[in-house]
Amino acid sequence: MAGATLLLGACSDKAPAPEVIPLVVTQNVAAGDAGLTASYAGEVRARSESALGFRVAGKITERLVDVGASVKAGTPLARLDARDLQLNSASLRSQLAAAQADVVQAQADYTRYNDLYQKKFVSGAEIDKRKATLDVAQARLEQAKAQLNVADNQSAYAVLTADRAGVITAVEAEAGQVVAAGQTVVRLARDGEKEIQIAVPENRLPELKAAQKIEVTLWAVADKRYAGTIREISPGADAVTRTYAVRIAVADADAEMRLGMTATVILQQAGGSGVVVLPLTSLYQQGANVAVWVVDAATQTVKLAPVKVGMFREDTVTVVSGVKDGDVVVTAGVHKLTQGQKVRASVAAAARK
Repeated sequence: MAGATLLLGACSDKAPAPEVIPLVVTQNVAAGDAGLTASYAGEVRARSESALGFRVAGKITERLVDVGASVKAGTPLARLDARDLQLNSASLRSQLAAAQADVVQAQADYTRYNDLYQKKFVSGAEIDKRKATLDVAQARLEQAKAQLNVADNQSAYAVLTADRAGVITAVEAEAGQVVAAGQTVVRLARDGEKEIQIAVPENRLPELKAAQKIEVTLWAVADKRYAGTIREISPGADAVTRTYAVRIAVADADAEMRLGMTATVILQQAGGSGVVVLPLTSLYQQGANVAVWVVDAATQTVKLAPVKVGMFREDTVTVVSGVKDGDVVVTAGVHKLTQGQKVRASVAAAARK
């Protein structure tokens, strides 16, 4: 019995389980000029792009260009069946000839009746009648001339030509298709300045306007950068994406920058001196209060430090006050810590600026 008692006493005298000290990811605070860098994906576009179409309706008989073709001013792009237009011109040409004959006849009648009037063989009323007939014939002649000019112009409109030099970016009609007047047949990107079109959310517009430097890179030519400037910000948001279309002009665009290429627009803006950039995961929020966990180097314990945040970015945030240069801030698992808890720190790389 005594042996059993000694055995039970030995079993109950176990050593306590060792304390589990969590390993946390931290970042050393380095206050400085937290310059803002943001990037947007975009597409290379021509500054001026025209939708070209025939000025008359008709059936397309021939398309003369393909997408990507370089054209000069006056280059034929497509043709319509012009037979009806030519018949209309022929009809009006005949009407013009008839009007000219009427004028000749009216002029001869007026001259003859004027001689008779001088000899007192006809009344003044008859002369007035012949003069009015001559005026009407001359007016109809002018009308026939104008109608024939319009018809001749319409016959010329059966050939769609480029209004200036550029590159064909789209073809929206084919041979055999009947098109209305003004309907887009091809799209022409005019030679000249190139731009990058990007889409910017409404909450990032102030950041865009405040950018002190804009650079453009091409996915196909990653080692080259171009200087950009904001040329246009759409006054209204897109109905589907709720973003604003922005045009970035590239003055030093070269032959390597081709239409349709994928581009990245980089915005750079100076921040405030002494501002700290931390990962979003380092913020510990309770209600309206925002804080971060700071590791005490002497005791290896954590304590909450209330902070004032500045600007939120994609995955980082600027901290205006609350931490100082040299502090060690926990950047992951902040909601699992408690005040005064002992931790093991693993220092991560500084947050991306």
